[in-house]
Amino acid sequence: MNQQRQRHAERLTAALDLSLPPIAVAFPDAVPESVPEFDGAVPAGCVFWEEAATRTLATSAAHHSLCSIGVHTHNLTGAPASQPAELGATLEAMMGLDYVREEEIAAIPVLGHEANHAVYGPLHDFPLDPEVVLLFADGRQGLVLSEAVARVDGGIAAAMGRPACAAIPAALNGGVAAMSLGCCGARAYLDELSDDIALWALPGRRLAEYCDQIAAFAEANRTLAAFHERRKTDVESGDRPTVRESLARLG
Repeated sequence: MNQQRQRHAERLTAALDLSLPPIAVAFPDAVPESVPEFDGAVPAGCVFWEEAATRTLATSAAHHSLCSIGVHTHNLTGAPASQPAELGATLEAMMGLDYVREEEIAAIPVLGHEANHAVYGPLHDFPLDPEVVLLFADGRQGLVLSEAVARVDGGIAAAMGRPACAAIPAALNGGVAAMSLGCCGARAYLDELSDDIALWALPGRRLAEYCDQIAAFAEANRTLAAFHERRKTDVESGDRPTVRESLARLG
């Protein structure tokens, strides 16, 4: 177990009060012997994110074969011969619904290098250096994340839409955090991606920086929330406290 990864996971979970633990993602050329290969079938690659909340698993293009978009965004090698036709049929159907247009397809983030495997697992005991860390966050948690990410990255993460899996290559390729509102597919397949939840993807190489700022902003938000609640109560009761008086009452 890597103590640093465990510490990062503990800090993120505690600061944000996460219901699902941070999920690590890596794209190794070879899978460590200690990591089992996924055994089964899933309708979309995003399902592996929830599977990875409790165990580490290795996947290849064959495991993503029912998700041509996921194979594409993750740039997975060794895809079945049917992959180009499946991807074409998927995109054709989406274009027929005007869900995506031909000129928009090229803008969908794709992993910048070919990947032999995609390994997913809980950050706290992940056996590899995480290349991307996924967080499922509600509006309150997203507020803290947006403030922390803006400080680390020097800018606010844009809200991405379809497909949800594109958040992973977006974060990895750009080296900055990505936030995704998901897509209708991910929201159908993932119980955790409910209407009030968004997906955040943090580049692993900057995880320590994100953890520091997330912890700092979470603490600041707790203090300021108490401050504003106190002022709300005081004003509603007829008082007109100064900022200093409200701050003093926090003690």
